[in-house]
Amino acid sequence: MQVLSTLLPIAGLWALVVTGTAQGSASLVIGATALLTLFLIRSFVLMHECGHGSLFCHAAFNPAFGFVFGTLSGISQAVWADRHNYHHATNGNWARYRGPLNVITVDEYRALSAGQQQRYRLARNIWFSPIAGLLYFIVMPRVNWLISTCALLIHLARGLLREPSLGLRAHLASFSCGCCSNARHYGHMLANNLALLAFWGLMISLMDPLVFFACYTLSLSLAGAAAIVMFTVQHNFEGSYATDDENWDRTRAALEGTSFLILPGWLNWFTANIAYHHVHHLCANVPNYRLAACHEEMQARFTQVKRIPLSAVPHALTHILWDRGSERIVSVPQAMARVAPAVAPPEPPCTGIAG
Repeated sequence: MQVLSTLLPIAGLWALVVTGTAQGSASLVIGATALLTLFLIRSFVLMHECGHGSLFCHAAFNPAFGFVFGTLSGISQAVWADRHNYHHATNGNWARYRGPLNVITVDEYRALSAGQQQRYRLARNIWFSPIAGLLYFIVMPRVNWLISTCALLIHLARGLLREPSLGLRAHLASFSCGCCSNARHYGHMLANNLALLAFWGLMISLMDPLVFFACYTLSLSLAGAAAIVMFTVQHNFEGSYATDDENWDRTRAALEGTSFLILPGWLNWFTANIAYHHVHHLCANVPNYRLAACHEEMQARFTQVKRIPLSAVPHALTHILWDRGSERIVSVPQAMARVAPAVAPPEPPCTGIAG
C-alpha cells in the first residue's frame, strides 16, 4: 500500500501533465506539478526507508523498490543509502559527520574573513534550498556519473596496459575515484542514470520537451529542497547535541541531537512520518507506518526530545555552527555573543558633588 499510494499517483500526475500540455491547459499542468512535488517528497523518504531495509519484511523487495524510488528522486538509492547509514552510525558525532550543511566550528567561523562568513551564511539560508535541491538531485548526480565514467575508463585502460594478465574483473575491483567509492557504486550509478534517461526519453516522446523539463526540474528541485530542509532541521536546531569521538553517546545523540517535527497530519503522510526522527534514530528498523504508534507508546521516555513546529523551522535552521565547548549547535549571533569582550559601563561625568 505504501508503494501503490505513491507510484500510482506519480504516474497519474505525469499523465495529467501530458494531457494538460496537449490541451494547452496551464492550470492543469501547474496543479499537477504542484501535487507531483508532494509525492516526490514521499518517494524520496520511502527510498530512504528502503535503504534501511525497513519498508518490506522481504529483504529483496527493499533494494528493488529502492531503485525505482531512487530513479524518481534522480539519485542512486544504493549509493545514497551507504552514505546515509554512515550518518546513522555517527549521529551526534560532529567530528565524523557535519550534516547536509557541512557545519563548521565556532573557531573555524571566526577564522574566516568577513566575506567568507557572509558566503557561509548565505549558502545555508533556507531560501536557497531550491537551488540546493536542483544541484543535489538533478545536476550533481549526472556530473558525478560522467566524471566517474571517465575515471573508470582511464583506470581500466591504464591497468590493462600496465598489467594485462590481471583481467578486467581484477582491475574493476581496484577502482575508486573522488566521485565514486568503488566499482559496485559505479554499477548502481550507471543503472540509475540509464533508467532515468529512459524515463526522460519516454516523456519527451509524449509531450513537449521544454514543458517536460520545466515541470520535472521544478517539481524535483522543490521536493529536494523540502527533503534537505527536513533532514537538516532534524539535527540543526538550538541546543542540538553535538560532540566528538571522545564524548559521543549514541542514545543521547538520538534523544538530544534529533528533533521531533510537529507537522499537520496531511504533511506527515507526504513525508512518510519522517518527522518522528528521534524514534527513527533509536531504531531505523521501525517502518514509517509504525513510527507514530511507537512514539505514542514510549513518549514518556522522549521528554528531552526537541519539539519543532512547522513555523519554527526557519529559526531552527539559523543554527549553523558547532560550539565544541558546550557540545551544542548554535547560531551565529549566539556564537558571537559568547566571545564578545565585556565592556565596562562608562563612568558618570564629574559634577563636583560628593556621594
